[in-house]
Amino acid sequence: MTSLSVLRQWPAHKRTLALALPMIFSNVTTPLLGLVDTAVIGHLSEVYYLGGVAVGAMIITLLFWLLGFLRMATTGLVAQGYGKQDWPQQLAVLWQGLCCALTLATLLLLVQTPLLEMALWLIGGSVEVQHYALEYAQIRIWGAPAALMNLVLLGFLLGRQQAKAAMWLLVCANSFNIVLDLWLVIGFEWGVTGAAAATVIADYCALALALFLSWRQIPINYRHLALLNLNGIGKLIALNRDIFLRSLCLQLCIAFVTAQGARMGDSIVAANSVLMNFTLLIAYALDGFAYSAEAQVGQAIGADDKPEAQRVVSLCWVWSGVTAVAFSGVFLCAGDNLIGLLTDLPSVQSNAQQYLPWLVLYPLVSFTCFLFDGVYIGAAKGRAMRNSMLLSASGFFLFWWLTQSWHNHGLWFAFCGFAVLRSITLIVYFYRQSFWSVRLS
Repeated sequence: MTSLSVLRQWPAHKRTLALALPMIFSNVTTPLLGLVDTAVIGHLSEVYYLGGVAVGAMIITLLFWLLGFLRMATTGLVAQGYGKQDWPQQLAVLWQGLCCALTLATLLLLVQTPLLEMALWLIGGSVEVQHYALEYAQIRIWGAPAALMNLVLLGFLLGRQQAKAAMWLLVCANSFNIVLDLWLVIGFEWGVTGAAAATVIADYCALALALFLSWRQIPINYRHLALLNLNGIGKLIALNRDIFLRSLCLQLCIAFVTAQGARMGDSIVAANSVLMNFTLLIAYALDGFAYSAEAQVGQAIGADDKPEAQRVVSLCWVWSGVTAVAFSGVFLCAGDNLIGLLTDLPSVQSNAQQYLPWLVLYPLVSFTCFLFDGVYIGAAKGRAMRNSMLLSASGFFLFWWLTQSWHNHGLWFAFCGFAVLRSITLIVYFYRQSFWSVRLS
């Protein structure tokens, strides 16, 4: 990477934290939505309400995260344009990304019925869980246009290192979502329908705010360039393709955990839902440093500054590790109490506590892969991310197959092993494949 002497340079730490901390703060509000959904639904009378929301939310999350390349590619390419002070490139990427988002959202709405039915058929679960999962997903899918455009606009803000603007966007949107969640589910007693409707309404409110914040970033004399511009679209499509394949493998592994849990019974899928919500909290927090790496690495590459890029990787890795250790300590000391906050169903609590040690381990084995995802996004190295994920996903299913007799413990072993493989493959490429040998912009 770079000399450890950089770790003694406080200005370098300050800049990294100035970008990372706002994103950590705002990112942790995103899984709080899932935690609030789980908490309000988890205190209803039956287990299948929680299982239904878990499966329905997993389906929508899978669909939207598969399209997460809209944010990632936008961030990397805008950051490189920002490093070169090239406004036409930044605006071309923004406009092309928004057009892609609207096109993909339209396709999702057109094929929603067979898509959702096929997903539920693949996942399985009890009749009650499938019923409420479909009810939840059929409402959430109508937030697709706003949700996907928000990904592009967030990527634009992050690529320009506007961490505070991105923070306020996510905090305001998620706070509004939480308030609506409590109001519609508890106040109006809409149950599963209320939880889904709250998220859709919040998505469109977030879109309005995101458009406002992004428009303010564009200098007046460049706003006329916010028109259809196809320059560089080939590079954007290629990067989107590779990141999509990477995201597909990632989401298949995550979905497999939920699907296998559903096949083990309602209590297991509900307990796994509680724990997976905590893994999302971990991921979103660690992604704060990944986002910092995306923006700074992309800018350094755009400016053709190799030492700066290496410095960023070193600093972000150290701070990611510190954060991971803190998370493991919290779950080790207070995991049982945190589970109790999300559900008072005895069978769900008992199962979640049984598998809690895997949650304690997870931050320690995963923080490196989260960080290096950010490094490769900033460098626009989609192919490396894709190849790493293909190898790691193969390892995940091999681990699961070898440990099926461990039942849900085997599933969690495979999930943690998956994170280890991602970290190893990304680091090996970083060190052995001349990552910084040429300008990557």
